[in-house]
Amino acid sequence: MTGDLAAGEPFGAELLFTDGLPAMDDEVGYRGAVAAKAAGITYRQLDYWARTELVEPTVRGASGSGSQRLYGFRDILVLKLVKRLLDTGISLQQIRTAVDQLRAAGIRDLAGTTLMSDGASVYLCTSNDEVIDLVSRGQGVFGIAVGKVLREVESELVEFEVEKLDAMDELAVRRAARTA
Repeated sequence: MTGDLAAGEPFGAELLFTDGLPAMDDEVGYRGAVAAKAAGITYRQLDYWARTELVEPTVRGASGSGSQRLYGFRDILVLKLVKRLLDTGISLQQIRTAVDQLRAAGIRDLAGTTLMSDGASVYLCTSNDEVIDLVSRGQGVFGIAVGKVLREVESELVEFEVEKLDAMDELAVRRAARTA
């Protein structure tokens, strides 16, 4: 069943961004600069999307001056998908709706999912038949194979070092070092 995300048609109850992904430790993440580079966006975009709650870091959010956001693998995948949708001309408002509904709806097999759009709405296709059905009705203008994007993010992150979440943030560590 093909769903128009803007219309909010329901999908499976499984959590999105879990199936087909490597198991990631919730205590491990990537700094903002690394997340931005892996997603192909600027740090300014990353910061704006975090502040406007489009894509927030799940490992550690900013908690004041000197603290570093840490983004998980799934966060970076969402960032890259948002970038791809923006590059195709989808409005940020429509992308925000799609991201919210994708997270709420969930998908069983993320690697086999394709995001399709007609330039105005975003559709979620979980099988080849759904893609063909959408295109045959003249609705699909372009598609983004999520599995391909997932593998791109994996290969981008191989060269970067992950950060382990500490009990103290960076500012607290600097203060402790100054007083010692």
